[in-house]
Amino acid sequence: MNYAIDTQALLKDFITYAKVNTRSDESAPMDQIPTTPGQTKLAQILAQQLRDLGGVSEIKLNPANGYLTALLPSNLTESVASIGFIAHLDTADYEADHVQPQIYNNYDGSDIHFKNGLALTTQQFPNLKHYLGQTLITTDGTTLLGVDDKAGIAAIIAAVRYLLAHPEVKHGPIKIAFGPDEEIGRGADRFDVADFASEFAYTLDNGLVGEIEYETFNAAQAVIDIQGTSVHPGDAKGQLVNAISIAEAIDQAVPQDQRAEDVAGYDGFYLLLSFKGNIDHAQLVYIVRDFDHTNFLKRKQQLIDIVANLNQTYAEPRVTMTMTDQYYNMADIIKKDPYPIDLAKTALRQLGIEPFIRPFRGGTDGSKITYKGMPTPNLFNGGENFHGPYEFVTLEALGKVAETVIEISKIHALQRHKS
Repeated sequence: MNYAIDTQALLKDFITYAKVNTRSDESAPMDQIPTTPGQTKLAQILAQQLRDLGGVSEIKLNPANGYLTALLPSNLTESVASIGFIAHLDTADYEADHVQPQIYNNYDGSDIHFKNGLALTTQQFPNLKHYLGQTLITTDGTTLLGVDDKAGIAAIIAAVRYLLAHPEVKHGPIKIAFGPDEEIGRGADRFDVADFASEFAYTLDNGLVGEIEYETFNAAQAVIDIQGTSVHPGDAKGQLVNAISIAEAIDQAVPQDQRAEDVAGYDGFYLLLSFKGNIDHAQLVYIVRDFDHTNFLKRKQQLIDIVANLNQTYAEPRVTMTMTDQYYNMADIIKKDPYPIDLAKTALRQLGIEPFIRPFRGGTDGSKITYKGMPTPNLFNGGENFHGPYEFVTLEALGKVAETVIEISKIHALQRHKS
């Protein structure tokens, strides 16, 4: 079955959201919620939009965590467990001022040349050929577009709008949440699962139409500080200890064949995220990733051992490391009850879309929310080339995201009646 989504309203919404600069800021203080005012501005726009739609209740913008939440009440007489849909307000660390979406109706498959000299070419991005005849939405080459995750937001709003206009489509209570600072890994830390009170949820973030992601990395960050001893190079022998040289030794000790740039699929990795310093002091920041929890622990231990072994070569310890876990593989929980995955697969097939499962080589808000007690796998938002000037999405893909939200909600209501 397919639903007659109001695509003009959907397009208007997406463009409106895209033009609000919601770039998050990792340098902001930890108690600044959200990290940028544009995220609050977009949340307020959405809150008013939900009020204007009518029929949506419990609209709340929580200053303690930056989340806008709301409820589309059930239109059933019997009780059904609620279901949730979540998208994030912020965009990645790339230019987001003066976003000017470009619209190509009935896209003909040709290369798109921007005024600043950049080009979206089918040679570099062959997936463009998949969207022939569709309404293609791109950047103007100077900013990102904000598909990640304003596509998810627009699709949820479109689904709510449709369900309000079509009460013949039966559904249970539908919770929605639009949250801040996903791109910098802060937003979900404050998400209030008890207040949201849903049996399970989906994030709509990342991925091609039909994609389901419920396997994410286990993730940690290691900050390594190195203390050198700086003296005049003319008198250096036996006295100077070069922190830069120690840092280089650490990086060489990390397995060379397990770097992020050399692996794919289910392979884990180490990535040197930053390296700064001088003779007196240096700092390395690594991220550690692995799908398998046992291998994840081994990877962390390997870094611990590298630091310990280096320290043994000096009269006093020169290297300290702070290791912080960031998130865990949601699959370890979701596999215990795969109902949300099976539900999404069924809904997609009902829409004529063949679902495909892909391990997500990163993490989503769903990773952290799942470990807070609410299973939250990730569904697609239909876009491509996230986080830069080559981002694009089609109106048709946005419509499929909205249809998926509707179909999941409908099938869930049929399958999960409470006694």
